[in-house]
Amino acid sequence: MTQSETQWKSPLATLPGAVALEDLEGDVACGVTAHYGDPSGEQWDLEAGRAITDRCDLAVVEVSGPDRLTWLTSISSQVLTGIAPGESRELLIMNPQGHIEHACGAIDDGQTLYLITEASDAQALADWLNSMRFALRVEITISQRWWLLGSIGDSGVSQCDQVALTWNDPWPGIVDGGAAYYQGKHPGESISFHIHLVPRDQACEFWRAWSEAAPKRRAAGIAAWEATRIAAWRPRLGHETDARSMPAELDWLRTAVHTNKGCYRGQEAVARILNLGRPARRLVFLQLDGSRGDLPNPGQFIEVGGRRVGVVTSVARHADMGPIALAVVSRALSPDVVLDLDGVAAAQELIVPIDGKSSVSPKERPGAELHNPDLRRPDVPALGGKSIGGR
Repeated sequence: MTQSETQWKSPLATLPGAVALEDLEGDVACGVTAHYGDPSGEQWDLEAGRAITDRCDLAVVEVSGPDRLTWLTSISSQVLTGIAPGESRELLIMNPQGHIEHACGAIDDGQTLYLITEASDAQALADWLNSMRFALRVEITISQRWWLLGSIGDSGVSQCDQVALTWNDPWPGIVDGGAAYYQGKHPGESISFHIHLVPRDQACEFWRAWSEAAPKRRAAGIAAWEATRIAAWRPRLGHETDARSMPAELDWLRTAVHTNKGCYRGQEAVARILNLGRPARRLVFLQLDGSRGDLPNPGQFIEVGGRRVGVVTSVARHADMGPIALAVVSRALSPDVVLDLDGVAAAQELIVPIDGKSSVSPKERPGAELHNPDLRRPDVPALGGKSIGGR
């Protein structure tokens, strides 16, 4: 990485009113802009296609070489063979126990596959991919040449000459081979997220062209984006995930897992929960009491009766819904319990059902027919008896 690359700054970060996002320790979080002085207005404009969000919190890992698609198909949760140039997909990389390690949006241009992931995970992802290359014809690099932008709906960004690629987030649609845990009308159905790749040396040119092409176009901070994401129940790596997270717990089989593909790391665990249900934890949406000015912090533990039952993963102040959050809770937690987050009441809305059954889960547990008492031979007594230890 050259010095100019490390010092590159988005043109949106220097706009009037820009307020940098700070992490929980008060440090500026990788140059991300929280808002520009009007979080609610920015969210409305973002959802209406009149605003774009600087996504410098994301990074691109480029995978080139003739074996890239078959190789990524063999080691990830998604089928990438046959992907057309410009087509968007999503994939997960799990450990053998089915726990999520990496998550990526994927788009190919015919020669290179672009993996869009969290900037904080890009190096770990690239290192793992390099460790799995063996003798295959693939090359992996963390690219420093892209400026990543987020938009919602029809913003006109993709029509700008400076935009090289656009990843269209499939969420919350059920992709080929996918499965849904929430089976009602999904709140994310009316929202379409897009991530655009613009060469950094054309960033200023793009911003001028896009912002001047129509009236009332502006930038929206990450606070507006996150409020919309949370309201759409969209899981995010490093936010809704930890070292134990499994796709079924987050309803992530909708877009990121092909349930009918061949063997890959974590497949057995995914199939087991798909068939049997009952994942250890589940994602819930929380509507928070807005009578207090403060909000719970991501990472705050949730306790009921002195027992830890979950953790808050993402929090936002939505322009229309007020304070909202996502949380991962114990599967057995009653959905009727109103949670107390340090004095802030939180009402739950189910995302992943308590029984953990998806749209493709069998109605009966596999092998249930083997327990049919009518199949027992009448001349063979059953084990046990009326007394303890009876034969």
